[in-house]
Amino acid sequence: MGENTTDSPNTKSSSKAAYATRGNSHYDLLSALMAVVVVISGIGAAKGVTVGFVITDAAFFLFPLAYILGDIITELYGPRAARRAILTSFALNIFAVLCYAIIIWLPGFNDDYGIAKQNALELAIGPVWQIVLASLCGFLAGQTLNSFIVSRMKRRTGEPGVIARLFTSSGMGELVDTIIFCTIAAPVLGITTVGQWLNYTAFGFLYKVIVQYAAIPVTAYVIARLKKAEPSYQEALTRIA
Repeated sequence: MGENTTDSPNTKSSSKAAYATRGNSHYDLLSALMAVVVVISGIGAAKGVTVGFVITDAAFFLFPLAYILGDIITELYGPRAARRAILTSFALNIFAVLCYAIIIWLPGFNDDYGIAKQNALELAIGPVWQIVLASLCGFLAGQTLNSFIVSRMKRRTGEPGVIARLFTSSGMGELVDTIIFCTIAAPVLGITTVGQWLNYTAFGFLYKVIVQYAAIPVTAYVIARLKKAEPSYQEALTRIA
């Protein structure tokens, strides 16, 4: 709450400084991490990458983290809080795209270095809006399904079954997300054939699911620790006991 202060010792009236309480929630930190991952992924995914015969994008190693954070938020705070984190992440991503457009539009120096930098910026962040559009469609659909499955299974089983919820939701959410995202993003990366699209989509799905499944023990451990450290969660457990 606020702290009482006075303008000066000689004033007869005093003013009170009011502040909203931040609470003890970890939600703000988890939401901020998700937003950072989503925004950076929008930049990285604009670059196509080939590793041997595999076709992917430069954000492939980042995006599973968004789903892991989504699982943690849904398990701790529920589907409504998860939707808020998802929508906030993409609102910030859209804001970033608008900033990129302004950065490109602003007139730069006319020397050779300035012109080269302008061209580089146009190539690097110019097409990011298309990647963000692909991410928006794919991630909103996939993460919404992911959150829905986690919350519905939790309603049926209660506290037990965290591992089962994470296994079931991860595969379904990632499948929907990857198909939508890769279909929209493929032309931006220069993917023009069905074979290349299948390669890009299959690797993206398999990689994301493998990473999420491999991380499930750690995710479940983090969830358990946060549940114990979150006073509001402990209060909720007491109410339903």
